[in-house]
Amino acid sequence: MKLEYTLQHTDPKSSARAGKIVTDHGVIETPIFMPVGTVGSVKALSQQDLTDHVDAQIILGNTYHLFLRPGTDILKEAGGLHKFIGWDRPMLTDSGGYQVYSLAANRKIKEEGVTFANHIDGAKHLFTPESVMDIEMAIGADIIMVLDECPPYPCEYDYAKESMHMTHRWAKRCKDYFHSKEPFYGYDQNLFPIIQGGAYKDLRTESTEFIAELDLPGCAIGGLSVGEPHDIMYELTDLSCRILPKDKPRYLMGVGTPANLLECISLGVDMFDCVLPTRNARHGLIYTREGIRNMKNKKYENDFSPIDPDSDCLMDQKYSKAYLRHLFKAQEYLAFTIASIHNLHFFLWLVKEARKHIIEGDFASWKDYMMKKVDNRL
Repeated sequence: MKLEYTLQHTDPKSSARAGKIVTDHGVIETPIFMPVGTVGSVKALSQQDLTDHVDAQIILGNTYHLFLRPGTDILKEAGGLHKFIGWDRPMLTDSGGYQVYSLAANRKIKEEGVTFANHIDGAKHLFTPESVMDIEMAIGADIIMVLDECPPYPCEYDYAKESMHMTHRWAKRCKDYFHSKEPFYGYDQNLFPIIQGGAYKDLRTESTEFIAELDLPGCAIGGLSVGEPHDIMYELTDLSCRILPKDKPRYLMGVGTPANLLECISLGVDMFDCVLPTRNARHGLIYTREGIRNMKNKKYENDFSPIDPDSDCLMDQKYSKAYLRHLFKAQEYLAFTIASIHNLHFFLWLVKEARKHIIEGDFASWKDYMMKKVDNRL
């Protein structure tokens, strides 16, 4: 079954939306946050943790990393990434474009594609729009992304323009090649194109219009959260959301903090992903409804209250702040697991609450209330 999106509710005082995405691996209620499982694993967590404690509706895999390890031959033999990792819910893969962006010193971009030396052994590879489609089809995610170039911030106007037009040509090549192929594993995959254009409003407008005209099942906003100020990110996100069709899901790539999510939900974004909740969890930072706690702080040494008394997550109620601090100070891996479960549960709670308030019609006032809290350092 091809991806189906239903717009269910809109907020009367903002552009926030509540919707439903249906894929062959299940339903995704939006707005949604997707935990990042870079190499087929969300760091420190099992797939059962993701279903039982986090209730992740969809996770993300990384094409660049999965191409290198375990490789597409292994994934094909396993029957795709879903079967390889034991995950029966929806999945999305990026195209590897951002990882190639991060390898600026070891890559060369030209019309054919991107040549790069990988970070493991320095071996050289070529990603073309067509080869990336082959890789993503072999991985087997429900939603896959076109190959794009993510320009840095800041960058010159001419570079951003040239990069954007090449991303558009690559997107067309991806679409044509993808539609010439049959799915590998007996279920449908869905291709999303990516908006680029740097931090220039005229380029972003042109790119959004081009991407919308490709008429693919959804659209992604790329090239943001790469160092630009938040107000620029919000302005450019708003610009794209005002142009994009209302009957398709909108995915803002690589964003972000709880405050970023709330602000961008209010602008009309449906889907988010970011490594922040798990990366910060491994450094002892946890997100709560009252703000951010550093669990390595001495003030938690004798605090035997639950990690988060307001949470309905079992881990938050079962373990104390003192115990979690002890695990971090003792450098026990269990600290990473508990904190990562907590943070992902919080991010999923946040988008579920946003959805609830959109449906109830009071999202704008709830969002203003939450924005005052989520970035507090406790």
